[in-house]
Amino acid sequence: MKQNKILIVDDEAKIREVLRDYLEAIGYDVYEACNGEQGVKKFEEVYPNLVLLDLMLPDINGEEVCQRIRRKSRIPIIMLTAKASEENLLDGFGYGADDYITKPFSLKEISVRIKAVLRRVETDELSEKPVSFLDGYLVIDYNTRFVQKEGEEVCLTPTEFNILSTLAKSPYKAFSREQLINFALNDDFYGYDRTIDTYIKTIRQKIEPNPKKPKLITTVYGYGYRFEGE
Repeated sequence: MKQNKILIVDDEAKIREVLRDYLEAIGYDVYEACNGEQGVKKFEEVYPNLVLLDLMLPDINGEEVCQRIRRKSRIPIIMLTAKASEENLLDGFGYGADDYITKPFSLKEISVRIKAVLRRVETDELSEKPVSFLDGYLVIDYNTRFVQKEGEEVCLTPTEFNILSTLAKSPYKAFSREQLINFALNDDFYGYDRTIDTYIKTIRQKIEPNPKKPKLITTVYGYGYRFEGE
């Protein structure tokens, strides 16, 4: 079976060494970079399945590295940082990070977070067959763009389906309004980012058991939305 490739971008040699030894021991192919520029170059060389990216780097910071990778790829990025405030986390997610791990961290935590993020990515590979949520309450067929709620077809507009599928393909990942515009609407959107709120409200009316107390699409206050269907 093909091994997942992980790129570690961190200026602390000891951290890279410990992570490399641990991740290789549990079956990953590991690559390293000691600064931001090297990290971007190594990313383009090996095209990893996931990047572990330190926020504080000696040349360019992790946020800029994240942005530069995001211009080319949606490969998952987990930030390693000593900054744990809500503002810092939201800033990082805004730059395109998929998750945050605060230093100091345990190796077990690293393993769990990596597996969780990679599992989200694997959802995209299920696009050729329907995926069900909440024990079959909601069914989404990404290939035919068919949505079913409690056995009945749900009629979504193309824009509504794009937003729903973007959220549902990455369960528990928080998307900002701007990210939903970029990922779901691409160049077809010419309104304000708050227009996403109106789309979300309409989608909730169509798929939620109780739109006033949503279980599937929840609000990340001050940021955007995430899909929480199991």
